[in-house]
Amino acid sequence: MAALNLRAAWTRRPWWMNLIFGFCLFMTFVYMPFDMFLKPVADDQEVWFGLLLEGWAAKLTEPIHWAIYAAGAYGMWKMKTWMWPWAAVYALQVAISMGVFSLTRGSLVSAAVSFAIFMIPTVALLGARARFSTP
Repeated sequence: MAALNLRAAWTRRPWWMNLIFGFCLFMTFVYMPFDMFLKPVADDQEVWFGLLLEGWAAKLTEPIHWAIYAAGAYGMWKMKTWMWPWAAVYALQVAISMGVFSLTRGSLVSAAVSFAIFMIPTVALLGARARFSTP
């Protein structure tokens, strides 16, 4: 019975949403705990709005990233209505952030490519309103 419920939960989202859901799960339960509790402060880096934070500035902002990924995992699992448009807004922020980050590293081409790649899930999430409004 549980296997059927799990299968039903996975089939209610298209494959690309399951990728986003899986990424959020990985970040929530594997990477962010490692980042928070095992990675030394001297090695810590976080990117916010394209700006690289290092050391304690990065370590202190990690809980915000953790909360975002946890909310994304929960919202995707339950297909919560509040995920639209907020998942797309966050994806847009990531696209802009990756573009700015690449641009500050001196590469207009990599900035454009990074931005374009991250705009794919942004556009897909913007067009997925109906998926988040069904119970």
